[in-house]
Amino acid sequence: MTSSPGDPRARVIHQLTAEPLDLLVVGGGIVGSGVARDAALRGLRVGLVEQHDFAYGTSSRSSRLLHGGLRYLAQFEFGLVREASLEKRILAQIAPHLAQPLGFVFPAYQGEGPPLWQLRIGVKLYDLLCSGRNFAPSRVLSLDATQNLLPGLRRERLRGAVRYFDALTNDARLVIDTLRSAARAGARVVNYARLVSAERTGGSWQAVVTDGLSGVSTPLTTRAVVNATGPWSDHLPHSAVRLRLTKGIHLVFDARRIPVPSAVVITAGKRILFILPWGDRVIIGTTDTDYHGPPENVSVETSDVDYVLRTVNEFFPPVRLERRDVISAWAGLRPLVANADGTPSDISRAHEIKSPEPGWWDITGGKLTTYRLMAEQTVDAVVRELDLQVPPCRTAAEPLLPREETTAFSCIAPPPCTEEAVRHYVKHEWAVRLADVMVRRSGWHYHERPEERPVERVAAWMAHAAGWSPEHTLQQVTDYHTEVASSAVPPIVASAVSPTP
Repeated sequence: MTSSPGDPRARVIHQLTAEPLDLLVVGGGIVGSGVARDAALRGLRVGLVEQHDFAYGTSSRSSRLLHGGLRYLAQFEFGLVREASLEKRILAQIAPHLAQPLGFVFPAYQGEGPPLWQLRIGVKLYDLLCSGRNFAPSRVLSLDATQNLLPGLRRERLRGAVRYFDALTNDARLVIDTLRSAARAGARVVNYARLVSAERTGGSWQAVVTDGLSGVSTPLTTRAVVNATGPWSDHLPHSAVRLRLTKGIHLVFDARRIPVPSAVVITAGKRILFILPWGDRVIIGTTDTDYHGPPENVSVETSDVDYVLRTVNEFFPPVRLERRDVISAWAGLRPLVANADGTPSDISRAHEIKSPEPGWWDITGGKLTTYRLMAEQTVDAVVRELDLQVPPCRTAAEPLLPREETTAFSCIAPPPCTEEAVRHYVKHEWAVRLADVMVRRSGWHYHERPEERPVERVAAWMAHAAGWSPEHTLQQVTDYHTEVASSAVPPIVASAVSPTP
């Protein structure tokens, strides 16, 4: 597939390279998108390039939560929890269409996991760290109330529960809407465009970007570069990042297989699993294990699936989940700041912003919930270094999008599969490949079982909207299946986990 000089993509690439930029953002995940939006709203000339699709990596493979991180209280990370707790409320104000308040029930068992008294104190402190402005006040549930709310929950040694509030979001959609906001403010954003080189010359950076669709390489000039490439951060030239990647997987089930009226938190050692209602589906995750392979190759493994099924069946014995119940799955990486000590669950989710040389900034760590603050702090640092006289950050108060632009296509649960939706993703949201629509724009890939996914239908609609040839349409279907293979649920084999009796 190539770009003709008259198409919108070619125009953006031309704008990106036609005049010097103040800031080039490398990475189109949630952090890079937030940096581009913040900088553009302050009046900077901003460009953003992403080697894959927007939200291709971690930013479409998270737990889909806006949360303060209740479990970090046990690690005495009070500053981190307060930071994230305030940010989740800000995001609920600027993007209410992507912040659905959600109650979480955290059962307490004698001699297993946090005791009830500790949870009681923890959730009250959690509310306080949100400046008393959480979505709803937390409360303690008696043993009877817990059993009535979750009748399938294991009763042995159960002592009660607490209920606290965070919010459910759509991680990929949050990226796309942030980019739409950035583009409205003047940022030039391009997916499938890779930074191949960057050298500092005479107080600015001379960079080369290659368009992955046309193969054409183009030089550009920028005063500063922000490396916001997540798990790829230590792969870029000039990067001083040292990462410890940890993998997390999530599984999707029909809500009728494990009906829960609210989110549920269950523990297994130092790990936590969330059971999250998602329309007529339920999302269960996440795992937390070290990962040492290429970021592109992260996959769902048999041991991951078995661990999740075994843990859920232990806490909900009547459910008896099996491998065949899994509708879909995804695997993602956490780009944590390197720390060789402790288990993956012990590693801080704090972020770091560093400048290893003039005009180059690395931003690593953090979490989905704090992306806006990470972006603000990064742009503040860039503005100070460049000595620019620009307005202060506006992203904590400026709505992500005007209300009229938060359409049915911009939501938490997948919209209906229609040609109108596909046309919108192609014309207004930079979707150029079938997987862009199926996986990241719509979520249809995760919502349906493999045999029920509308792959060929969506491909035909995209072909009409984008002017694809029959040969290119067929290739897109093949490419889609190749991309999603890494997140496919491993086939059932003799060693598969057995449901708890």
